Amino acid sequence: MPSSLPLRYGANPQQAPARVFMRSDVDLPITVLSGSPGYINLLDALNSWQLVRELKSVIHLPAAASFKHVSPSGAAVANPLSDVLKKIYFVDDIELSPLAVAYARARGVDRMSSFGDWIALSDIVDVPTAKLISREVSDGVIAPAYESEALDILKKKKQGKYSVVQIDSAYEPPAQETRDIFGVTFEQRRHERLVTPADLAKRVTIKKELPENAVRDMLIAWITLKYTQSNSVCFAADGQVIGVGAGQQSRVHCTRLAASKADLWRLRQHAYVLNLPFKTGIKRPDRDNAIDQFLQPDVTEAEKSNWTNVFAELPRQLSVTNRREWLDGMSEVVLGSDAFFPFRDSIDRAAGSGVKYVLQPGGSTRDEDVIAVCDEYEMAMVFSGVRLFHH
Repeated sequence: MPSSLPLRYGANPQQAPARVFMRSDVDLPITVLSGSPGYINLLDALNSWQLVRELKSVIHLPAAASFKHVSPSGAAVANPLSDVLKKIYFVDDIELSPLAVAYARARGVDRMSSFGDWIALSDIVDVPTAKLISREVSDGVIAPAYESEALDILKKKKQGKYSVVQIDSAYEPPAQETRDIFGVTFEQRRHERLVTPADLAKRVTIKKELPENAVRDMLIAWITLKYTQSNSVCFAADGQVIGVGAGQQSRVHCTRLAASKADLWRLRQHAYVLNLPFKTGIKRPDRDNAIDQFLQPDVTEAEKSNWTNVFAELPRQLSVTNRREWLDGMSEVVLGSDAFFPFRDSIDRAAGSGVKYVLQPGGSTRDEDVIAVCDEYEMAMVFSGVRLFHH
């Protein structure tokens, strides 16, 4: 493998020349098997690979992530899919391996954000996973290896321009990492501390019991936050992320964003939404856009006028009462935060989206207030003592 790889340009076309390279005289840990990944692609690839590698090492199941602009829009492990989830993820017509299940979950939870994603997979890419990837709009994939037939499928995507990257699964970077900003070099110790179940030991609320599914989903949320641009909040349930709020300046805005995505995930499972009358031949991205717009509570008449292009007949929107009743059926949701909650507002919002378990570092002067509001909602809250800022 070479120690340097030239790129067409950097973050933008006007930022050229560009390359990735190793500062020491060693080979790059990645090999490009097809296509020509760009600067942002490789930022996504290396961040997402770390996420799925850690998920696999901690939870011991195949893992997948869907990344956009250096944050995950979805992440999951290979937990079996219900028939309803297969339908809303558009995979009810295809045989899925465990790895493909993990990607179907990661890609399907926020299909609007995952449009044109970068994919990371923890295991050798098999044919079912390659077939699933081949029919979705994405930029590329990184994995430790590829079955020969799976690689052939992926090499045909985008007329051979689809980026397929293989990473040396044994590669470990140096303990110290550096980067240059405006001609100034920053150096820090790499965030190599692994998330472990021991992080969940300090349970500070009256309710302390964490069932196995809550432990699993807390670990998924915790690892996802470790590789999400801060400030960040993550909602997780059923072995996957169901909403991410990334890169916001206010913690409650992170929570509102993540909760709104979790609510949309839940609303997409409503029987009425599952049976929306789409016209024959409507492509998946157009369906995704229409469903997302249909589920917004404040759709304008101008926006509705476009529905004639996708729906065979104009559907009625869910009423406020129907929405609330359906959302009230969501439960056993985990809320994770990369830093402490300074106020109760995030917990109040989370309660409306089925949150029963909260994971955060703790350390605010208002910790007791946040504990008290969790007790009001009969939530279990864990203080990990570990902040997970990522920039």
